[in-house]
Amino acid sequence: MIQQSFGGDWTEEKLNRVRKYLVAYSTIMSKYKFRYAYIDAFAGTGYRELKEDDEASTLMLPELVDQESKKLFDGSARIALQTKPRFTKYIFIEKDESKIAELNKLKAEFTTLADDITIIQSDANMYINELCAKNWKTNRAVLFLDPFGMQVPWSTITSIARTEAIDLWYLFPIGIAVNRLLKKDGNIKPSIRRRLDEVFGTPEWYETFYSIRTEKDLFGNYSFPEKTANFQVIANYFVERLKSVFEGVAENPLLLVNSQNSPLYLLCFASANKKGAPTAIKIAQHILKK
Repeated sequence: MIQQSFGGDWTEEKLNRVRKYLVAYSTIMSKYKFRYAYIDAFAGTGYRELKEDDEASTLMLPELVDQESKKLFDGSARIALQTKPRFTKYIFIEKDESKIAELNKLKAEFTTLADDITIIQSDANMYINELCAKNWKTNRAVLFLDPFGMQVPWSTITSIARTEAIDLWYLFPIGIAVNRLLKKDGNIKPSIRRRLDEVFGTPEWYETFYSIRTEKDLFGNYSFPEKTANFQVIANYFVERLKSVFEGVAENPLLLVNSQNSPLYLLCFASANKKGAPTAIKIAQHILKK
């Protein structure tokens, strides 16, 4: 079952849970000889901020941006740098040049960590796939995927899982994008269906989210597709998709809602490391509880 965060500061709710996990993770990993990194794939400026002129490039449907997502919060990048015990390395990925300049300021602020902070100006999916293709035998990482919309294809998720070394926190756009694209009558444009196929990694979502309904009129019986999926069904389906590639997946992802109780995102956790997954899942599921 999905957990639900009711009302208000959903961004802060999300980051508080990630913060708790980073502390637990770094405490455990500091006792081993692995090099372990924090990777932020959509690092932004180190703060959670969405400007008006960013909307078209960051979201598939700009009009779906919730007003509350434009508030300013301590970002995941800054939270990672504040975590103690510290990580061995910090990798912040951002495509926008102006945000890269802001991220570079973190080196001046966190001077003792500066040599271990790597800031990459790149498309997040492209860089993650390149990074995941490297040898992870002596390396571990926590990767935070926090896109504003549907920018993460399933191919990126599978690349992360194949490392057998990365713990993933993924803010899945269940309400702000996915559910809104699932038309009640099933009449979804081919381009939108292809985008949803990319996000889920399969076209089979349609059969799960829709059923064929039969009714009778003056001319006889006729059939048509009808959406039967609610947020719980969509969440369950995505968790099962994660299970198909990861060693362990938290069974209780957190549904983040706004002050009107409208679902926005689903905070999911998955672990790629066979040996570490049981402990990681136990910690993450406890943190995800209400």
